[in-house]
Amino acid sequence: MTDQLAPGPARRPADDHGLSGRTRAGVHEVLSNGGGGARSFLLFAGPAVIASIAYMDPGNYATNIQAGAGYGFALLWVVLLANLIAMLFQALSAKLGIVTGRNLAEMCRDQLPRPLVWLLWGVSEIAAMATDLAEFLGAAIGLSLLFGFPLMVGMGITAIVTYAILLLEGRGFRPMELVIGALVGVIGLCYLAELFIAPVDWAAAADGLLIPSMPDSAALTIAVGIIGATVMPHAIYLHSSLTQGRIFPRNDQERRRLLRFSNIEVVLALAVAGMINMAMVIMAASAFHGGQTEVAEIETAYHLLTPILGGAAAAAFLISLIASGVSSSVVGTMAGQVIMQGFVHFRIPLWLRRAVVMVPAFIVVAMGVNPTRALVLSQVVLSIALPAPMITLVLFTSRRAIMGDYVNTPLVRWLAILGAAIVLSLNFVLLAAVFGLTIPGLG
Repeated sequence: MTDQLAPGPARRPADDHGLSGRTRAGVHEVLSNGGGGARSFLLFAGPAVIASIAYMDPGNYATNIQAGAGYGFALLWVVLLANLIAMLFQALSAKLGIVTGRNLAEMCRDQLPRPLVWLLWGVSEIAAMATDLAEFLGAAIGLSLLFGFPLMVGMGITAIVTYAILLLEGRGFRPMELVIGALVGVIGLCYLAELFIAPVDWAAAADGLLIPSMPDSAALTIAVGIIGATVMPHAIYLHSSLTQGRIFPRNDQERRRLLRFSNIEVVLALAVAGMINMAMVIMAASAFHGGQTEVAEIETAYHLLTPILGGAAAAAFLISLIASGVSSSVVGTMAGQVIMQGFVHFRIPLWLRRAVVMVPAFIVVAMGVNPTRALVLSQVVLSIALPAPMITLVLFTSRRAIMGDYVNTPLVRWLAILGAAIVLSLNFVLLAAVFGLTIPGLG
């Protein structure tokens, strides 16, 4: 059976502001003649790196710190499970863009009833704004703590830096991918340094990673937070957009090779994100567990790190937080634009989009709301919005009329259904706990 949807080049020119001519020639050389060396792989790297930022944004910091401080290494296996689910859904999102030439928001607009499209658009826009609130605040908190600025000044600097990075998008894919990749590298190096500074019990860490355990009901609540807020709605929407127009395979053989490279990149990029999350838990466990088990806020963790591990560890923590906040805020703005353009075919100027998503953060700070509390509340909004992209992605990639020969295999389909069931169930538990409902087993 042939593909039901024509390949990308039939609908969109391959030379719009994407890859350079030399890079595009190299890509098609690899796709047509095969080859999979490290240098060849770098030609295809980028989309998953950008999407992976969602899995190491400031919203993850508080949860990971709380898990490590309260339960040591016992919940590392939860981070691993969450990461595996994330890999599956980001791979499906990338596949949707490559095979159909459309992103998830566009597919929702094309395939779903109009009232449902408007509802999903509204929910998804709110989720994108909540995402950017958390990420914008995270960078501002880091700048404020590292340099002693007032929080408002940190927010102003974050606004300028993120807007400057966003302007790179007009120069093609590569500049943005390289900047985001560099910021991911900064985050990774900071946590690598933390692991050398902190006195880690690696045998206990290995046990926590490989042997599932749940010490008590409070640990279950934290585990719910780790898994339930791991798969980000905006990352699912964005990844399909990043792959839909980046490389246009000219035939079925090239499309299959492109999918293979995409899957490899997803695994590698999300593995790095997962290891950084694990490093956060390991650092918190090594520094706080046994003495400061109630640490739950970013500010508290920073102030306690200096006397426990020294100024270098505290500085590395804040530098990683700033890099995380800036990069994820950029990605959040990109996702918001993709959601608006995909659902309703409407695009607003970049500066206006950046201003709109900044306003809630400034309002929150001006009202005197605790920034870490705002981060937590933003995760609640994301939990409410998450079913839309997860369910629609599984449905669309499992329909032969949409995916043709690239439809999900039965194994992938059932793994996706299981992963969605786990994440959405735990999101429900998280929301119920936030709104004060009694959940059996959570105490």
